[in-house]
Amino acid sequence: MNRIEPILKNLNNTTNTENQMEMIMEALNDTVTPAPEGGTICTFVYNAKTPGIKYDQHPLVAVTDLFSWGFRGLNFHWRKSRQYTWEELAGQVYILNRTELDDLLSIQYGKFILNK
Repeated sequence: MNRIEPILKNLNNTTNTENQMEMIMEALNDTVTPAPEGGTICTFVYNAKTPGIKYDQHPLVAVTDLFSWGFRGLNFHWRKSRQYTWEELAGQVYILNRTELDDLLSIQYGKFILNK
């Protein structure tokens, strides 16, 4: 079942990334977890700790590796591997099924911030 498809029109009707992320989290609320597993695709709110870097506050990630400090995965918004520490997760991780990935890739909900 694709939980994103029913809200795709609403997601496309706003350019506010905060509103988009709220709609996505609500739609995926039945598959939340505090930590993803390797091989899963997920989205979450992230607040980087490293000063002076640009980061994606709303990453869409295919998780490749798990560590005691966090995880690594392919960030689809950046199109490259990124690392995420547990302490900087701003809540739950929302797990997607593969049929939902294309719909989320069709919108621009990534929120790119320069950490000060």
